[in-house]
Amino acid sequence: MIDLPAPQFAQVISVEQTQHASLMQIGPATMPMRPSDLPIPRRRDREQQRETEREAGLVRPDLPEQDRLADCLAKAQTNPDAALVEAQTWLGESRDTGQQVRANQCLGMLRSNMGDFDGALEAFAQAVAGVPKEQEVAAVSLMAMAGNAALAAGKPQDALGWLDRAVAVQGNGGKTGLAEIQIDRSRALVALARNAEAASALDEVHRLAPEEAEGWLLSATLARRMDDLPRAQRDIEIASKYDPRDPRVALEAGVIAVLSGRDEAARKSWESVVAVDKDGEAGKVAKSYLEQLGPAPTSQVPETTQKPNP
Repeated sequence: MIDLPAPQFAQVISVEQTQHASLMQIGPATMPMRPSDLPIPRRRDREQQRETEREAGLVRPDLPEQDRLADCLAKAQTNPDAALVEAQTWLGESRDTGQQVRANQCLGMLRSNMGDFDGALEAFAQAVAGVPKEQEVAAVSLMAMAGNAALAAGKPQDALGWLDRAVAVQGNGGKTGLAEIQIDRSRALVALARNAEAASALDEVHRLAPEEAEGWLLSATLARRMDDLPRAQRDIEIASKYDPRDPRVALEAGVIAVLSGRDEAARKSWESVVAVDKDGEAGKVAKSYLEQLGPAPTSQVPETTQKPNP
């Protein structure tokens, strides 16, 4: 028997720094999370703001808000504990809504990277709450982060709520961002056993970003789980076209092939995974599949008609 895996819809969060400040992404096939380009809410005169802070005993660093976010993320690369203290201090001393939003954004990212997904969800939720209603579109990426954190925390219903809200606010703008959100919506819907809705979300991904290999891989996996092998085969071929080097694509192609009675095609797919990802997760799974499939038949021995029962 070949023990086939569930589709890779769960995600893991990591922090990466770019020239600006890049947000974490969750997932085996991840959805990138970008710095929120939040507009600064209307506030008091700068001198009045500083005077109020001086009276409160606060000392503001001479850094623009977005630069301080970048500084917080940069510190996370070398000293995450110090970065966490920095984010908490920033949050505690800030009386400006824009700074509180960014401080919570950094705090959420740090907590995610430490595996505290519930804490990350709380921080991202606070960041969203700090964005004025009339500027809510600027919080779409934060809503997506909250949805990602909820998924990683094992709360697909909460994740779906955040991701649905992000889609509703974003509307028809930013097609690439919407495609990424729909990918995560599909993950949440699969976790909730709402496969037909997940398939619709992935169809929307194909419409918005037809060259997004991740979407085709997930829709192939979902179609296979729904016993639609022709659709699964079509979608995995498209995924391979757009990302032929992804070992997960070849791994899934082999699973679809063996279920379709094409053992040798499956063998070739899994052998290619082992060749490029010998010590990786996909390579280890491919090795176990090859062991279950057994040695290739010789030219003198006809292939058995009895297939492994997945």
